[in-house]
Amino acid sequence: MNLRLRLKTAVAMLAAMTFAANAQESTTTMHLTLDKAIELALSENPTIKIAEKEIELKEVSKSEAWQNLLPTVTLDGAIVYNARVGKMKMDMGGQTMEIKMGKDDSNTWNAGLQVAIPLYAPAVYETMNLSNRDVQLAVEKSRGSKIDMVNQVTKAYYQLMLAQDSYNVLNENFLLAETNFNIVNKMFEQGLVSEYDKISAEVQKNNAWPSVISGKNAVELAKLQLKVLMGITADINIVIDDNLTNYETEMAKVADNEISLAGNSSLRQIDMQTDMLGRQRKLLKTSFIPTIALVGQYQFQSISNTNWNIAKYNWSDAATITLSVSIPIFKAKNFSSLKSNQVQLFQLAETRLNTERMLKMQAQSFIDNMTTSSEQLASNKEAVRLAEKGLEISQKRYDIGNGTILELTNSQVQLTNTRLSYNNTIYDYLVAKSELNKVLGKE
Repeated sequence: MNLRLRLKTAVAMLAAMTFAANAQESTTTMHLTLDKAIELALSENPTIKIAEKEIELKEVSKSEAWQNLLPTVTLDGAIVYNARVGKMKMDMGGQTMEIKMGKDDSNTWNAGLQVAIPLYAPAVYETMNLSNRDVQLAVEKSRGSKIDMVNQVTKAYYQLMLAQDSYNVLNENFLLAETNFNIVNKMFEQGLVSEYDKISAEVQKNNAWPSVISGKNAVELAKLQLKVLMGITADINIVIDDNLTNYETEMAKVADNEISLAGNSSLRQIDMQTDMLGRQRKLLKTSFIPTIALVGQYQFQSISNTNWNIAKYNWSDAATITLSVSIPIFKAKNFSSLKSNQVQLFQLAETRLNTERMLKMQAQSFIDNMTTSSEQLASNKEAVRLAEKGLEISQKRYDIGNGTILELTNSQVQLTNTRLSYNNTIYDYLVAKSELNKVLGKE
């Protein structure tokens, strides 16, 4: 059995043992794809749920705004005990007369129904428009949260793939070192190689094992991070039947240099906030505009009652209809509020300009990273092929006694490094693409 076949057999056995151990430790196993991971995160992650509830809250505020145009109905009642009533003095042809306003030790009952209808309320109209914009802003914030969540889940998914692929490379490196040690040890027992070769092979094997442990921990940490984003419990075991090599063909499609930020959520939110400040300015100006309301009132009253027999009281009623006009004359705060609004508009305009510049720079940087990774892939792939061939040659040279243990260990290290570099190149491309989609606002 040649070296490569032995390695493949050992890797398959280790994978089967790992799968069996995971099946015993976990009661539920979930096989994931990227689309499924994103779907779970968008439905289960608390951040998304909070953003959706924020939209509901703004819808309620919108209802409150137009409800200010509905009639206001008020029912009032009061009972007054007159321990001692006052007297009114009147001058009647030079004589002063005192008129007692009721009876001492009596009670007065009042009841009234009032209906107020706003006829012209410009502040309410502008508040309704402002509430509509507020709902739209909440929807855009929710959209931005979803785009950000998709980006986080996508990167976490790729991180788990990188951890798994790197673990496989490191584990294969350990198995290769272990196989080399077994071969060298047998040759040493037969007196074919020196003790130095045996020690070197054993050191190489021992040095490879900590990397395997670190790689396994990295896989578990990446799984935990993805679980948190998806909003699932830690007792569920997730399995990704995917690897970075499957995305190799995708790297040929590098984004063009045209950068459109029309879908960027941050810029869209700033534009909406600018529009809301403009609406708020109109709302502030309504402080200078009169308001008109119609008020209808109906009252019942009974005074100077010396007992508590309500049925025998003398009641009087009155009804009034009032057209109320309120004209603002001067309020210094109104002018200060308008000035503050103007300053906020200026600040938001400068913020948008700076944000747009930063986003364009980031987008171009991600495109450059994708281009670099795409160009490096062919070189890394060729390096892996050459490293595999170099390991095979050094193995044969050592078997026939023409090579040294140093050549063998160096070729093994080179193969491991080139495979890790190959995986990292694909990972860097995928992460840059995910970040670019976030900046461009792609859903």
